[in-house]
Amino acid sequence: MTHDGRTVLAPQPSSDPNDPLNWSQWKKTVVLLVVSATAFLADFGSSMGAVTSVVQSNMLPHGQWDISQTTVNHSLVGNLFMLGAGGIVVIMLSTYFGRAPVLFWFLTVAVPTAAWCGAAITFDSFITARIINGFFSTVGQAGGLMFINDIFFFHEHPRKINIWSGFIVLSPYLGPFCASFIVWKSTWRWVFYLVSIASAICWLLVLAFVDETFYDRQIPIDQQPKRKSRLLRLVGVEQWKTRHQRSSIGHALLRPFIAVFKLPVFLSFLYYVFTFAWVIGLNTQISVFLTNPKLYAFDDKDLGLFYFAPIVATVLAEIAGHWVHDLAGNIYARRRGRFEPESRLLPIYFATPIMVIGIVLIGYGLQRMWHYMAIAVSMALFVFGMMIVTTAINAYVLDSYPEAPGEVSAWINAGRTVGGFIITYFEIEWAVAEGTAKSLGIQAAVAVAAVLVFVVPLQIWGKRMRARQGKFGF
Repeated sequence: MTHDGRTVLAPQPSSDPNDPLNWSQWKKTVVLLVVSATAFLADFGSSMGAVTSVVQSNMLPHGQWDISQTTVNHSLVGNLFMLGAGGIVVIMLSTYFGRAPVLFWFLTVAVPTAAWCGAAITFDSFITARIINGFFSTVGQAGGLMFINDIFFFHEHPRKINIWSGFIVLSPYLGPFCASFIVWKSTWRWVFYLVSIASAICWLLVLAFVDETFYDRQIPIDQQPKRKSRLLRLVGVEQWKTRHQRSSIGHALLRPFIAVFKLPVFLSFLYYVFTFAWVIGLNTQISVFLTNPKLYAFDDKDLGLFYFAPIVATVLAEIAGHWVHDLAGNIYARRRGRFEPESRLLPIYFATPIMVIGIVLIGYGLQRMWHYMAIAVSMALFVFGMMIVTTAINAYVLDSYPEAPGEVSAWINAGRTVGGFIITYFEIEWAVAEGTAKSLGIQAAVAVAAVLVFVVPLQIWGKRMRARQGKFGF
């Protein structure tokens, strides 16, 4: 039971002091914050490219290139794609080698490749560095649920996911916020040097605090792998010696693909493709319209200050989510007499109208030249809703398949990056051709349709789907 005697702990902790569920609350919280900080790096570094592409495309000194902004944006697209693809590989490797070494070694590569982006002389060198950096920056983002499931009890998951997802949703706005001020006062190269510095800080935090979180509860305590040195576990030496006690390499490679064939996972993946895409699309579109000299004529400083609105919205949603998700679960349990994972979906119905209103107002505001503060508030509404649904959908897939936290986390992460990857190809052209009111109005309708087509079937038949397809058996 919990200390207050009101909640049964699930899973039941063992008597092994090395069981991560038995770690002190302080140690668990530090690991969560370090993993969340590394999750922040992915979109933080990726979204900065939307700001730097303007100056990189001009014929200016200091190694900038005389190419179109569209061509420069290919580096952003490549980086985004690798965030998703890399996430699948992260889970495969974490299953076989352990959580901690994958986190450590991926960050070890992320630090120099971010610096390489800043030091690149040619565009070919720059785009290569961006693609490699995207692949190695995704561990905390793709594997976050895996770490949370390893060290926290079932009843703690929503609030811990809310913290982790807060870092993820904040990152694509804090990235342009910082990049705009750097470009305003310095060179675009320092944008990527900042990413490298932030990655190095996370690497040091991992080195100082992170331990292996995987613990196989099917193995008796007297047969558990002996834990001798945290540093040896961090680099993977101890896990390599006991690899025969985990999945085979073939099984580790297959697990993510077994996961996506579970209907609740696949529908959740599709839902996130059609919702998070607009985060990337709106980011790009708003920055283009606000900096247009014929429209709002924002300079780099003005654009940076604009992103303060979605940052505030993320913080407010983080605070609200601390109670909203638990409240939804408690209401559902009282009405049904028991808890079901489908209760995690309820906040989506609350957040979706807020997101739709935000997108529609942005569309009308940009087309009719409303005051920029109206655009900022509309953007904040959308971001507030997105933060709520991000926690909700991650909590749902984790509660549905707690035996496969990494696999379901990787597919939700892939849904986010696939949506952003696709929309970067047509968002601006669509808005210019048909106007922002129409293009964003259609996007708002898609956001509603995504809920109806993907979430409602999960709400009604999710339990039946899981029963019919069975558990993973991992």
